[in-house]
Amino acid sequence: MSSNNNLEIERKFLIRYPSKEVFDAIPACDRSAIVQTYLESEPGVTRRVRMRRYCDGTKYYKTEKIRRTSLTCDEFEGKISEKEYMELLLTADKSRRPVEKERLLLKSGNHTFEIDIYPFWDDRAIMEVELSSEEETFTFPAGIEVIKEVSGDKRYKNAALAKEIPNDEI
Repeated sequence: MSSNNNLEIERKFLIRYPSKEVFDAIPACDRSAIVQTYLESEPGVTRRVRMRRYCDGTKYYKTEKIRRTSLTCDEFEGKISEKEYMELLLTADKSRRPVEKERLLLKSGNHTFEIDIYPFWDDRAIMEVELSSEEETFTFPAGIEVIKEVSGDKRYKNAALAKEIPNDEI
């Protein structure tokens, strides 16, 4: 696995399910289908593998995150082979189910927003934006209706969604 050690600073928002106009504006190659499986790990560390199907093929990744604050973590991520992916699935955390989602990439200004569409919601989605600092400002993409920020709400982290799905009224 090739490693990439970097600081990930990310804000996360619960949004209304994107409109048809938003979907139609996103090119097919800016969409991918993801299956994310959490692996056994020690407290304070999150490990996962991800199979990601793009318009031009499938890629596999292994990621380890060590949380610093609600917005910031140390992230070690790299591509792996399909064989490595299959081997790592043998160490899956049995208390979590794999998380399936469709990811849409939406550019706005200098930022790329990642919108995750989950099969268990038809009225909402999660949108993330990576930043260079916790104080960095940005503009939301046109056509997106933000319900609330959930950066500090652990229930909306994918690792938590692998255990339980929050059902807040929106």
